[in-house]
Amino acid sequence: MTDTVVITFPYSRLEAERIATFLGADVVEYNPDIFTTVFTGRKRIIALMSMGIVVRKIASLLNDKWTDPAVVVVSPDLRYAIPVLGGHHGANELAKELAGLGMQPVITTATESRGRDSVETIAERTGTEILNRDSTRQVNAALLNADIPVHAVQGPAIILAGPDVSILLKKGEYTVGIGCRKGVESAEVVDAVRAALAENVISEADVLVYATTAQKINETGLVKAVGVLSGNLIFLDDDTINAQAGTGPSRASKIGLLGVAEPCALAISKRKTLVMIKKVYGRVTVAIAR
Repeated sequence: MTDTVVITFPYSRLEAERIATFLGADVVEYNPDIFTTVFTGRKRIIALMSMGIVVRKIASLLNDKWTDPAVVVVSPDLRYAIPVLGGHHGANELAKELAGLGMQPVITTATESRGRDSVETIAERTGTEILNRDSTRQVNAALLNADIPVHAVQGPAIILAGPDVSILLKKGEYTVGIGCRKGVESAEVVDAVRAALAENVISEADVLVYATTAQKINETGLVKAVGVLSGNLIFLDDDTINAQAGTGPSRASKIGLLGVAEPCALAISKRKTLVMIKKVYGRVTVAIAR
């Protein structure tokens, strides 16, 4: 099974096969439940049918633009490829790819339709992930009117960014929350993190970012440790930490926090799922989310 599927009615099977051959995709025939079947298991869906059918069938399946698949409607005459869902998340590029079969991509996202790259497009092109996804609304809106500067920062470094600044980091699936005692040594943190990752069969290269409370911003051992791990460390404010749900009890209540390791890992994770609940390694506490 591939990440891309073409949904078609029986009478359009030959046209669907042509698209599938071009993309290296699978072909499935339409039935009333087919969108429900493919929606969570495929990254790209091409629907060779009217847009009305597609809109009605996917409406109740929509969850989050960062996790929903890219959906492109192709007109039955193969003239137009129209991104319906996930324009900034693969659908625009898929429609442009279908231009190789002579189709006209119909791009409606504001940035691309005006010849400008969105934050999501820049991230895809640079092989990075957008850490603070809510920022893309403001940044993409600003891109419609002017060129926005891109600053490349080499670490170790600390960046204080506002809500209208998108932060792009190397790709990774997991987020690691770290709590520690005052005066912890960098070697203690490195050993604790590596032990936690090994126990969960996760490589350091698969970590998107490490996170802790802003109350640890002067904890040099922690900062140095993340440098040794070749990772990115962010410091979260109290409100962000305390807004998280699904965490266990913590002694961090003494410093006014819901917790440290678990809520920090969850706050910046993509799927908001704990892979490893907090575990104490000496003077270091580690939790992992994805």
